[in-house]
Amino acid sequence: MLKKLVFAASLLLLFSVQFANATAPVDASGELFGAPYRIRVPANWNGTLLIYAHGYRDRADHPGEVDNRAADIAPSAALEPVLLGQGYALAGSAYRNNGWAVQEGIDDLRNLAIYFRLRVGHPQKTILWGFSMGTVITFESMERYGFLYDGALAACAVGAGSPQSWDSAGDLMLAYQTLFGMPPTWGTVGNVRDDIDFETEVQPKLFTEVSNPANFPKFEFIRLVTGTPGRGITPPAPPAFYPGWIFTDMFFSTEARAELERRARGPVVQNLNRNYNLTDAEKAYLVALGVPAPVIEGWLATLNGGRNISAPFFPRLYLKLNAQYTGKIDNPVLTLHTLYDPLVTVSQEREYAQTVGQAGRSRHLFQTYTNGNGHCNFTGEQLVTSINAINTWVRTRTKPTAANFPTALGFLPGDFVPPPMNQP
Repeated sequence: MLKKLVFAASLLLLFSVQFANATAPVDASGELFGAPYRIRVPANWNGTLLIYAHGYRDRADHPGEVDNRAADIAPSAALEPVLLGQGYALAGSAYRNNGWAVQEGIDDLRNLAIYFRLRVGHPQKTILWGFSMGTVITFESMERYGFLYDGALAACAVGAGSPQSWDSAGDLMLAYQTLFGMPPTWGTVGNVRDDIDFETEVQPKLFTEVSNPANFPKFEFIRLVTGTPGRGITPPAPPAFYPGWIFTDMFFSTEARAELERRARGPVVQNLNRNYNLTDAEKAYLVALGVPAPVIEGWLATLNGGRNISAPFFPRLYLKLNAQYTGKIDNPVLTLHTLYDPLVTVSQEREYAQTVGQAGRSRHLFQTYTNGNGHCNFTGEQLVTSINAINTWVRTRTKPTAANFPTALGFLPGDFVPPPMNQP
């Protein structure tokens, strides 16, 4: 605790000593240590500050690409006036860099929270809300800087942490190589080429393959063996799931992973402890699609014969630091996930609950789910309901119940339990 207080005091000295309590409304933007930010405070401020942690943004590392440096304060522009109308102050940062900017996001949002206190006003409550990669920032921030954030909403959350999640990207690449082949110019399953370009190299090959209806059963095998969107939720793919999911997931398995490997200075994924398998129901589904049972067993045998990928110590350590959770949270955390998430499966919520439970902090966690189809595909009503729920929780210290998330708005019944991830 003493270290946290000393750190906070030191950080405050980095900013201007001109304390201010600006008269609402406020609409301010600028840059903090290279990170663009925006702050909005309504005239009817209710005392709660919502700090938004945006998700992954592709880094402009190929010809013709432009970095998105917008300091978003909500997941959609349409949501901003709704939240402002309810009295919430909003703040957000673009982070110093794009890509797997976990450490930058943690630092930049911490700086923004302190800056707000110094130059705008002191919130009664500060809530961090993150989406997708922003949840890695959110979860880790709640463990490191619980004295800054009174609570958090983590939506479409990477609950298993970075190592397990990126290892799943390696599983996808191994399955893809087994069924379709991977050009040597892409690198290897365990180490993609550091400057691979998804749009010009990977996407054209994928487009040709998904355009052939005969390949649908192969992609269904890949989807099922990697646990997308979750074992037990299917085997048939949800409506409108194919072929979009394969393009999204392969982007992260190739170009996004290459950017991460440059940061880590080496390959980061491994699969030494994997067990590639299918349930009897999944095998029967594939047989019904026209894949002979011996072919399925042959594919599984090839996958299990490829469990020889390991990452060097220091790149793997970088991945763990950015981030692998301890579950030691001291303030309320509410998670929100769609049932049919093609990129960050709902199974990841089960992993996070186990991590928090092992740390003895389950009293600080509440998880809710929607019947949505897609990554972070929530309705405005679902997001506002969740924001109001976490705000009430941090103010009253009364944990929400399933009644706070009505099925009429698309929330799943309170007895829903996500399936485990396919791999340990």
